[in-house]
Amino acid sequence: MVERIEDLNLPNAVISRLLKEALPDGANVSKEARAAIARAASVFVIFLTSTSTSLARKQNHKTITASNILDALKQLEFESFVDPLTKDLDAYRKVVKDKKDKAKKDSAVAENGDKDAA
Repeated sequence: MVERIEDLNLPNAVISRLLKEALPDGANVSKEARAAIARAASVFVIFLTSTSTSLARKQNHKTITASNILDALKQLEFESFVDPLTKDLDAYRKVVKDKKDKAKKDSAVAENGDKDAA
């Protein structure tokens, strides 16, 4: 499955960017602290994924859904994460829907333009 445990860590660039956004300007984080945060974040993601997988399997699903993730957060006593994540998920879904709607509209306009040219 995984050859080295380090392969499970989140990318250092992602961790650095998140730390930079979360901390005030001028704050520094040592290399060891950054590594510890990356490892802790990876363990949390693995733990959440494992719990979500168990919940999905109990429902005879092979795919983990956002609902499984939110339910797992509640089960793991991270209820305070659920509302903000639900709001972000709703906003993400709206953006995706708007993009699809725009693409369909642009496609329909292009097709009508081709018909008018013929």
